[in-house]
Amino acid sequence: MGSEPVNRSRALRLVLAVFCLLAANTAAAQHSVARQWNNQLLEAIRHDLARPTVHARNLFHVSAAMWDAWAAYDNVADGWLVREKLSATDVQAARREAISHAAYRLLRWRFANSPGAATSLASFDAQMQLLGYDIANQSLAGDSPAALGNRIAETYIQFGLRDGSNESNGYVNRHYEPVNPPVIPPLPGNPEIIDPNRYQPLALEYFVDQSGNVIPGGFPEFLSPEWGQVVPFSLRSEDLSIRTRDGFDYWLFHDPGPPPLIGGPDGETYKTTFEQVVRWSGLLDPALGSMIDISPASLGNNTLGTNDGHGYAVNPATGQPYAPEVVPAGDYYRVLAEFWADGPSSETPPGHWFAIANTVSDHPLVIKRIGGNGPVLDDLQWDVKLYLALGGAMHDVAVASWGLKGWYDYIRPISAIRYLADLGQSTDPSLPSWDPDGIHLYPGEIELVTPESTAPGQRHAHLAGPGNSNIGKIAVYAWRGPEYILDPDTDTAGVGWILAENWWPYQRPTFVTPPFAGYISGHSTYSRAAAELMAAFTGDEFFPGGLAQFEAPQNQFLVFEQGPSVDVTLQWAKYADAADECSLSRIYGGIHPPADDIPGRMIGAVIGPEALSRAIQHFQGSAPPTLGIPAPVTELPSRSPFSLLMLISAVLLLGSRAARRHGGSPGNDKI
Repeated sequence: MGSEPVNRSRALRLVLAVFCLLAANTAAAQHSVARQWNNQLLEAIRHDLARPTVHARNLFHVSAAMWDAWAAYDNVADGWLVREKLSATDVQAARREAISHAAYRLLRWRFANSPGAATSLASFDAQMQLLGYDIANQSLAGDSPAALGNRIAETYIQFGLRDGSNESNGYVNRHYEPVNPPVIPPLPGNPEIIDPNRYQPLALEYFVDQSGNVIPGGFPEFLSPEWGQVVPFSLRSEDLSIRTRDGFDYWLFHDPGPPPLIGGPDGETYKTTFEQVVRWSGLLDPALGSMIDISPASLGNNTLGTNDGHGYAVNPATGQPYAPEVVPAGDYYRVLAEFWADGPSSETPPGHWFAIANTVSDHPLVIKRIGGNGPVLDDLQWDVKLYLALGGAMHDVAVASWGLKGWYDYIRPISAIRYLADLGQSTDPSLPSWDPDGIHLYPGEIELVTPESTAPGQRHAHLAGPGNSNIGKIAVYAWRGPEYILDPDTDTAGVGWILAENWWPYQRPTFVTPPFAGYISGHSTYSRAAAELMAAFTGDEFFPGGLAQFEAPQNQFLVFEQGPSVDVTLQWAKYADAADECSLSRIYGGIHPPADDIPGRMIGAVIGPEALSRAIQHFQGSAPPTLGIPAPVTELPSRSPFSLLMLISAVLLLGSRAARRHGGSPGNDKI
């Protein structure tokens, strides 16, 4: 009797979820079962903590599990973890059922402790019932599609407990500790910083993550600094180096070398890269009056790793010029910063690209041939293959970029800019507040507060301070910060002269900056990898019809403050144009300097094609085993952290990596 209220509550949530799904599925009845489960996953991510590494892994593992279920009924294809081969009278029906059981059980496991578990688990149950499958069927034995799906899910659950993610302990860090005490954004300056080259957490009254979850008591720990040790999809041992700090090994794939460091030979680059963030912050106001054409006629078509593009003469799909889209520059930059920020109710950056991929797949001009060649695929085959490749790429980006973040442990703009300003200016030794490591002065953008500039009616008059106490400090012309916003639905902070010691990124005051190091930019790496993969997978570097768009309605889209002041339509011709715009958005948002961005783009451009190449091996039945093919699961095992098979495989893998670390031949094996 004690469980009756709980059961009734679950039943009510299930009924509500079924009604919601019925409404959604009426409009999306044509979608494959893989797409329906991918939509379930994306929605669950929106209700979970904002953890891009964890969710890149979830997106990959669920995608790979669905692929394994599909491949079980194909005589050629190789699964990723599970390589069973079964037959069925109705192969399509068997695939739908096996995919559903695999996705359902894995999703319920991964989101059981999510803040949105009540909603997500009920939605998973409703999806199964809507598809006509028995949620109580947990059988692992036999050749039925349900048993196959359950075995696949159980294999991934067990694998996930020993893949290096520390899932069994809630993904918490095992070794990493920050070297810097936190910066307190509402207080001026950054007086407590110890190492200005290293990441610095924040101290806030409470933190609201990018999915809208309130986390009381300050600031979350650095997210996933040890993620480089998580088992990847296509990353190769020859691209791996291992570095040791404080007795812990950091695994670095595609290591670009260190970022610019203050106090070193590239100290001037350190200053200029963070100064660019401040200078671009001063553009975030439509009232400045500057107008810009944001259509593909003027923007995009960059050389990889640059922002040198000037758009396209014509749309190759229509043969006609792109129509101009002229808007206030301050609106465009603010919309960029918020659209790509993946804020409240977001599916995080890797999920954002799954949403883009789904939109592309729905486009009537898309012909579902991989690489633009070969037979036209049905929706299910297209989806499971696209998800395996894209999920693998997003997961590999998380492994590579967060491995680098953990090792280089690089400072974020809010910490660096305040630190540089606290030192003073480094432009002119004859001026006050000179320090060789201080910030550079730029007339009209970064200036010294002087008796002349604070005279009545002058640009810094409001900055003089009691008794002219701020004379000699650094002023910046920048976004003025959250103190000017009482109601983000009606207020706009605008830009103006503020003390650099009070500079804020263009973000919510309860978020400020992500809870992990900056170098390299995850957004840049995710986006470029996804763009490269989508172009190769579809066989066209352009979006369908040569154009993709997103509407940001006047005074309805922005969340951080009111705006935009006019309707803004983001437009991209190529997938790479969207990726580059995403990269730039993080500079306008005050989250990354260019030093974080460009290496991310370059690494993403390598990972995307590598992931697709590995996926094609699975499609063609030529893929090497993944850490050894796991033994078939025939009963529910205990949740022990290791199995003999995995331990042996891990020893072999570590032996290969150890050989590389100590100068041995790296070989050509893929991990």
